[in-house]
Amino acid sequence: MRLKKAYPFYVICDNIRSLENIGSIFRTADALGINKIFLCGICGQPPHPKISKTALGAEKWIAWEYKKQTWKMVEELKRDKVFIVALERAKKSLSYLKFKPKFPMALVIGNEIKGVSKPVLKRADKIITLPMFGRKESLNVAVAFGITAYEINKARYL
Repeated sequence: MRLKKAYPFYVICDNIRSLENIGSIFRTADALGINKIFLCGICGQPPHPKISKTALGAEKWIAWEYKKQTWKMVEELKRDKVFIVALERAKKSLSYLKFKPKFPMALVIGNEIKGVSKPVLKRADKIITLPMFGRKESLNVAVAFGITAYEINKARYL
């Protein structure tokens, strides 16, 4: 399916430690037509066999950039008028189903254990969450990204 034009949509990976998660994020980003992935902090970077195993080649054509500090990347994008949305369970979180996307947008996804870092949460324009109905507090970061980004993509295409 080819769509005429899409609003810019970026992904910021904040200290994601699993190379397999990074690969899965690349693969999902390809399916969604994400413009660029920003790998920040401890995130692994292509080329790496564990990333390639789950990305299945998407890491070769999806634009990406590494930044040491996530909060600085967020500030750079905000200066360019990019709306920053963090996916995190927090007191100020809004259900992803009630969220009204604004573009251009960057979705921040966080570390598998600690989530999105506090300096990034302070700078986010909005914090959204996925409702959890079972015993676990959260989903795998790559799965949570996929669910949320597909919902956001509904509003993205002209």
